[in-house]
Amino acid sequence: MRKVLVLQHVAHEILGTFNPLLKARGFRVRYINFERQPDSIPPIERYNGLVILGGSMGVYQKDQFPHLRAELAAIELALKRDIPIFGICLGSQLLAQVLGSQVHRHKNLEKEIGWYDLDVFAEGLADPLFSHFQPREKIFQWHSDTFEVPKTAVHLAKTELFPSQVFRYGNKVYGLQCHLEVDQATVHRWLKVPGNLKELEESNGRFQVETIAADTHKWLARSKSLSQVTFNRFLDLFGLPPRGELLGSEHAKP
Repeated sequence: MRKVLVLQHVAHEILGTFNPLLKARGFRVRYINFERQPDSIPPIERYNGLVILGGSMGVYQKDQFPHLRAELAAIELALKRDIPIFGICLGSQLLAQVLGSQVHRHKNLEKEIGWYDLDVFAEGLADPLFSHFQPREKIFQWHSDTFEVPKTAVHLAKTELFPSQVFRYGNKVYGLQCHLEVDQATVHRWLKVPGNLKELEESNGRFQVETIAADTHKWLARSKSLSQVTFNRFLDLFGLPPRGELLGSEHAKP
């Protein structure tokens, strides 16, 4: 049985549309919830793949959230083991950090909260996971941190405010700043989280619950359709043979 390890940072950040596909295809899923068990060490060697979910903390907050160091080490090991990796939001930022990029707040303190145009490059339209995308799609976002796409990775998609939205490293490793995994229950849950509500209230009307809810009703069906194909294609990667040699630390160099 193929086993996937899921790194979870906060209770409301879950697999969403990814979860039923994993179950339908017979994967065994184990969560490590760092909110409940901050001292956990991810046992990467026991698993065939890794999914890293989002969270409200920043990669640069290692002193406040020491588990981030354990996660970075786990990602390093997963890369060396040549197993499929999928990083979402904070997960993509952790992955980018391991691959040599620096994660930081947007230079203009911008945020993306809600539904935004994702512009898919030619490389993305030709990518095995994203070839079913149109050149522009509405995808859900909730973040304020950003990074440069690692020099060893392929840049697949961008938004106007946050260019580093989607990248691929090798042929089994993907980072998505955006939230392709959301379903209606996920979005509605996020809109009730006290910390999220505070963030919306402090935006001086720029981000509003009513607008996000209305846009979710408008754009979610397409997003869920895209996610089903994307995540199934990611799961297909578990059948790829390993590379001839393991990665060394050179993958983290610019």
